[in-house]
Amino acid sequence: MAEKFVGKWNFVESENIDDFMKQVGVSLALRTIVAKLKPVLEVTVNGNHCKLVSTSTFKTIVTEFELGVEFDEETPFGPKMKTTFTLENGKLIKVQNPVSAGDKATRTESYVEGDNFIMEMECEGVKAKRIFTRA
Repeated sequence: MAEKFVGKWNFVESENIDDFMKQVGVSLALRTIVAKLKPVLEVTVNGNHCKLVSTSTFKTIVTEFELGVEFDEETPFGPKMKTTFTLENGKLIKVQNPVSAGDKATRTESYVEGDNFIMEMECEGVKAKRIFTRA
């Protein structure tokens, strides 16, 4: 089922991303940079092993994981998290639980709708959306 996410996806737009990043605790300087980026997302799947590569002019972020297996992740914004990806009802669900006090848990639901890859993120009730289109 994760195969529908496979491919290259070009960034189209974000909704409420600044408020979401502010809620997570991202600095103003980093939020300003992120707001201007137009990353390309590439997804590969081999069985239960998935790899997400987000490439932008600022940074390349590689996330590799096995579905359903918790792993240690250092987020692009700094905090270390215990992260788990699962597939639920056709959606790729990412749950990040903080390792350190003061950091905040997040949940991201990603799904494919037509030629769009949509990521809906939430942290303590603050929601954001990122939309990509198939390259």
